[in-house]
Amino acid sequence: MRADGTAEIRGALVRLRRATGLPVAFGGLVEPGHRQVRISELSGTATPALSALAVTRGNGLGGKAVALARPCAVTDYSVSRHISHEYDIPVAAEGLRAVVAVPVVVRRRVRAVLYGALRAAQPPPLPERAWGDPHGDRTLGEAVQTARDVEQALVVREEAAELLAAARPLPEPERACGAAREQVREAHAALRALAPRIADPALRAELLAACALLTAESAAPTAVRLAPREVDVLACVAAGATNGAAAERLGVTAETVKAYLRSAMRKLGVRTRGQAVVAARRAGWLP
Repeated sequence: MRADGTAEIRGALVRLRRATGLPVAFGGLVEPGHRQVRISELSGTATPALSALAVTRGNGLGGKAVALARPCAVTDYSVSRHISHEYDIPVAAEGLRAVVAVPVVVRRRVRAVLYGALRAAQPPPLPERAWGDPHGDRTLGEAVQTARDVEQALVVREEAAELLAAARPLPEPERACGAAREQVREAHAALRALAPRIADPALRAELLAACALLTAESAAPTAVRLAPREVDVLACVAAGATNGAAAERLGVTAETVKAYLRSAMRKLGVRTRGQAVVAARRAGWLP
């Protein structure tokens, strides 16, 4: 799974420029095991001056955002008294003046930084906490929202990776263990519930393909065709969830869960929830 977040950063920069009208955006991930951000993605830049730049925690605007775990902005980078100036040369080479840096925080840890910038300084009276009222506040707000979107995407990726790791094929002796089998079923249900939250079609398909691997052993030729949401509901039921719990997990109403369950039962030719789960397993839809 492409869990490094590079694709999310790249897409976020495009969205940031579109939402704010800022001509330049760039950003990168915090390098694992290091106290620095590596600028890996550029959008709207005119030079390679910022490419691969390593920004150390606490240094410059981005390093300050990492250290404080909150957005920071300057109205004129080169003369600001609120940041250190280790990176003045590459910033000046790109011609940047007013800059905002927003950290991406996942599970209380800064994972990346997004920057947006202008090639003109903002008027001196404007406070550095934002870029004026109302335009500066709106710009900062849009940048923060973009960072929140990246945070959510990274959380979903990490949850998917953890669930896939928990659902790896078990060694043969363990496979016969009822508790281990139930763990696989619970992981299958969680993965099915997580898939609709993933915006990246390739990653969503990869996750659903992994779900299919968990049902491979029980697969058998069948004419029964269940809709994806019907399988999602049955997976939750198989893991012991009530209609209400399944609804909460899938982000739908309890009535919607009931409707999918009734439809699945009709297709499987059964009368009860338990019979539906058994029939779905025999048909290869569930592990």
